[in-house]
Amino acid sequence: MLFKKKIVVTGGTGRFAQSLKKIKSKYKFIYPKRKSLDITKVKSIKNFLKKQKPESVLHLAGLSRPMSIHDKNIKKSIDLNIIGTANLVKVCSDLRIKLIYFSTSYVYPGRKGNYRENDAVLPWNNYAWSKLGGESAVQMYKNSLILRVCMTEKPFLHKKAFANVKLNFIFHDELSKILIKLLNKKGVINLGGPTKTVYSFAKKYNKKVRKIYVKKNSIYNFPLKPFMNLSKLKKIIN
Repeated sequence: MLFKKKIVVTGGTGRFAQSLKKIKSKYKFIYPKRKSLDITKVKSIKNFLKKQKPESVLHLAGLSRPMSIHDKNIKKSIDLNIIGTANLVKVCSDLRIKLIYFSTSYVYPGRKGNYRENDAVLPWNNYAWSKLGGESAVQMYKNSLILRVCMTEKPFLHKKAFANVKLNFIFHDELSKILIKLLNKKGVINLGGPTKTVYSFAKKYNKKVRKIYVKKNSIYNFPLKPFMNLSKLKKIIN
């Protein structure tokens, strides 16, 4: 009997992890609870990884929504997304374990679109800054993979959608299937679906969704062209 390669997954109670748990693969995913692996505590990370001896760590844990929390509680954002990630890098480096990090497409400026992995980054909100802070630590460790992801829940939950913002939304379940094909890669990979306006994406699944627009001095703090170039991803999965 062949033993499956073990991958420890942080953030196992999160939205994306629930989709990943339904995927059959050649990997054995281990989903520790926070009391077993706490990313804010180096000793907790080291003890768990020494015991499990995984091939990789898939780092999904962190603070995401609501986006406003990263303005209202900067300390929590830093502790979880920046320091927590840095703690994982330190331990994975010591134990020579590969680290796979879920970042975000929001690290790109969103002004011109079609961003490639080696284009300059400039986050446009505190959430993206916190994810880029995590990226900075991961970039220092060569046995790593950074995925700049643009994903959302299924079905599309919102009643309104931007008609003039183009990005690369993909549903969690679809992204889970693609992820399996990337786990043996290293470096940085943009990960998402075909470029569409948010409204075009949402309309396909929710006929009642209404158009809204980002305008100058709008209450919506969102760039118009955060979409990524996915040519690197397509070469790998096709």
